[in-house]
Amino acid sequence: MSAALQVTAFGLALLSTLFLLLATCTDCWMVNADDSLEVSHKCRGLWRECVTNMQDGVRTCDQYDSILADHPVKIVVTRTLMIMADLLAGLALATLVLGLDCIMFLKEDPCVKLKMCYGAGVILGAGSILGLIGSVWYAVDVYLERAMLVSHNIFLGVHYDFGWSCWLGMAGSTGCFVAAVLLTCCLY
Repeated sequence: MSAALQVTAFGLALLSTLFLLLATCTDCWMVNADDSLEVSHKCRGLWRECVTNMQDGVRTCDQYDSILADHPVKIVVTRTLMIMADLLAGLALATLVLGLDCIMFLKEDPCVKLKMCYGAGVILGAGSILGLIGSVWYAVDVYLERAMLVSHNIFLGVHYDFGWSCWLGMAGSTGCFVAAVLLTCCLY
């Protein structure tokens, strides 16, 4: 039972960590949500903004000026939280791999392996909370920006909704949290 639970938590943690990494690296955190006849599709991310021409499928991306340049708070905070979540999830995966019962590392001391799995769960939980805060922070800021423009009757021609990278970040964080709960609460 314990080995099956460990392998299940490892598989979920691995998949969720990949989701977090993809969400951090991809560039579609916000998409234009205008229902009119658009000739292009815009995605904004943490690192660049991309425009895809709907007629011929050509995609053009503009990098932000510099990582050190002045950026909106939502981009800086989300970048920081997502990178920290990625690092903590990677550290938790490495610790979890060494703590699995099926790995020959420290095979003669099962108490230490169990503590390694528990520690991996705690680290994974911390990373999942940071990733969830970063993803939700960005989503709430996009929603508030859109609501403020609507309440002031300002229409700039395009408004944005949450992109697939934002949803991927939320899914990865939630999966890491579930894996952390499995490792910390159910393993004993």
